[in-house]
Amino acid sequence: MKKEHLMKTLREPIRFLNREEMETIHRNALRILAEIGMKIDHDEALDYLQAAGCKIDHCKKIVKFPSDVVQKFVDKMKSDFKSRNEPGKMAVRYSHVRFRRENFCVHEDFTASAGGFCVHIFDLHGIRRSGTLQDTRDSLKLVAQLDQITYSGIPIAAQDIPVALRPITMAAELVKHTDKLGGIEAFNTFDIEYICRIAEVARGGREELKKNPILVGYAEARTPLAIDRNMCEIMIEYIKRGMPQSLDTMPNAGATAPMNPAGALTLGIAETLGGLVLGYTIDKDACMTIDVTPSFSDMGTGIFKYAGAERAPLIGARIQMISEYYGCPSGVHGGKTDTCVPDIRCGVEKAVSMIMPILCGAVGFGTLGQLENGATFSPIQLVMDNEIVRYVRRAITGFEVTDKSINVDIIKEIGIGGNYLQTEDTLNQFREFLNLSPFFKVQPWGIRNELDEVNRWERMAHKKTQELLKNEFMSPLNRDQILEIDKIVDEAAKKLHEQGQI
Repeated sequence: MKKEHLMKTLREPIRFLNREEMETIHRNALRILAEIGMKIDHDEALDYLQAAGCKIDHCKKIVKFPSDVVQKFVDKMKSDFKSRNEPGKMAVRYSHVRFRRENFCVHEDFTASAGGFCVHIFDLHGIRRSGTLQDTRDSLKLVAQLDQITYSGIPIAAQDIPVALRPITMAAELVKHTDKLGGIEAFNTFDIEYICRIAEVARGGREELKKNPILVGYAEARTPLAIDRNMCEIMIEYIKRGMPQSLDTMPNAGATAPMNPAGALTLGIAETLGGLVLGYTIDKDACMTIDVTPSFSDMGTGIFKYAGAERAPLIGARIQMISEYYGCPSGVHGGKTDTCVPDIRCGVEKAVSMIMPILCGAVGFGTLGQLENGATFSPIQLVMDNEIVRYVRRAITGFEVTDKSINVDIIKEIGIGGNYLQTEDTLNQFREFLNLSPFFKVQPWGIRNELDEVNRWERMAHKKTQELLKNEFMSPLNRDQILEIDKIVDEAAKKLHEQGQI
């Protein structure tokens, strides 16, 4: 699309926090780490932290982080983001991170990600069931063809692949089916070894992978204030391999975090800062960032809410803290819903949870195509989400105001009582300004059979999904790369079989 006229984008983000409030969150996060600390169940990690000046109770595996130690590494991270050249950015499990300092603003070039490693699928027949390998391949076939999807992990994880082999197999399927490579799941260090080898084949070598990381998993805190042994091992392994890392944390207000959103956000900030310190103590030159994904616990079910009006300001505040205060431009949860089926509520939650983060300054959001708090993938919903992203992208794109764009000459030419429908000016410009998606046609009552189910949104999406799945698939990899990746998966399967895990 030409941008001759669409040059002006909303720039100033919505801010829920002022500078003093951000300082208050940071100050109290430091206090949590210094006075309460974190339980880190890994001896090697404890040794790294002790060498950096942290106070360790080896019996309880409790680490207390002196505020000056934490602040030193926060300052280092900020400095790294100002000076770093590579990697420029990296897709993560639900969006992407830009490893450079940017102005805090509304990003017209925001990204939209699919993925999520869902266990269940709400299929084309309206049946919720366990996902299969064919479902995985079909989901990636859709991702490759949907123009608004920037990155993707695995939308639906094949439950017919043994658990021990699943992350490795899924990584292989991802690179063989699309070049929109997003984050991946790694259950342990065994997975990391083989996933990194797959990534090297896809990227063309180890050095290329370090410059442009793909298929990078993550460690996650167990809120409140704990990092389990396996998560420590995953973080340590990735950092030793030179891969970017953050400690992800998902405080659930009212369950694993204070009910007040200020407390929940601050707790999450403290946890991810603890991970930051650990990362830099493993390798002073590590590529580190921070991340927190807060929400509220539904008081009726205890479920972590992926959508809801109350989450919007909490996510907005999170964006400010990570992107503006700490200087780490990143994406967040968006395009989410708590509903179990594609319905009107689903559309409301999807649209609001997309546009609000972007208006608050996020560089992207994800993961799309999900229902049921991220547990279930829907191919039809993915197609609908693609159209909602298109709508949001157009909604934040403004227009240039100049003498040329106002064009008084044509207003004078048409004059009083005329119309502009047949002018070359209209013909040349309408495609730039109108959202012409067939999902957003404007038609009066009576132009078609109003009760025709074919014209309903979900029916249109169903038809579009079927059409896309019928299209011929072409792998972005060459034959030699595919064969090499298949050998890597076979080698992993053989080792797991020898160990009695499959």
